[in-house]
Amino acid sequence: MTKTAIDTIRTTSVKIPNGDLQIDAYLAEPTKEGTFPAIIAIQEIFGVNAHIRDVTERLAKEGYVAIAPAIYQRIAPGFEAGYTPEDIEIGRKYKEQTKADELLSDIQAAIAYLKTLPKVKEDAIGTIGFCFGGHVVYLAATLPEIKATASFYGGGIPNSTPGGGDPTITRTPEIKGTLYAFFGEQDAGIPLTQVDQIEAELNKHQIPHSIFRYNAGHGFFCDRRSSYNAEAAADAWNKVLELFQQKLQTA
Repeated sequence: MTKTAIDTIRTTSVKIPNGDLQIDAYLAEPTKEGTFPAIIAIQEIFGVNAHIRDVTERLAKEGYVAIAPAIYQRIAPGFEAGYTPEDIEIGRKYKEQTKADELLSDIQAAIAYLKTLPKVKEDAIGTIGFCFGGHVVYLAATLPEIKATASFYGGGIPNSTPGGGDPTITRTPEIKGTLYAFFGEQDAGIPLTQVDQIEAELNKHQIPHSIFRYNAGHGFFCDRRSSYNAEAAADAWNKVLELFQQKLQTA
């Protein structure tokens, strides 16, 4: 239990069934009575590590049921890493083995699991994702149940998709809800031209969205990384809460 000024939260390790696959997940939820919107948190390349667990707990303290499924379950069950060069190398190796259709299937399974929980408002589900997870939630925004998406520094959206095929940006017309995307202007892995491409495509297809650019590098939201930028992280978090409040709490 984590004590807050308002209430407490409960955290649990759970399994999400998807056919024969059992997906490990970290669940955080308010303990108080009632129903709440739900958020699916998608990891960086480093697994459902302390940073991702912390994000789910922060969301629970804000009045959401938050769940972080292990999107490497098919490849590396139980994988969790830090941020050393070796961790980055193995995390990228696993990322290269993922496939868009499997990722979407696993997120759909997470949605189905959330709908079985008595505390969840079934018509108020969103996502948040970081790094590779920022790309994955852009994909997942095409799922009809997803009303709000917060995508942090998702690389490769204009020129790739997990497992190969047409780039994820080509699926922009399928996005159903509102998308907020957050990028660092000093991110060596995501050229600003790519950010501009994403914004242009969202505008072209009239997808409700906001793009936020910060004077920061990749991973600026994670306080466990050397690229952490406290000012940018605080501003982005406020915007995430604004998005979820408007699109999920009032749903």
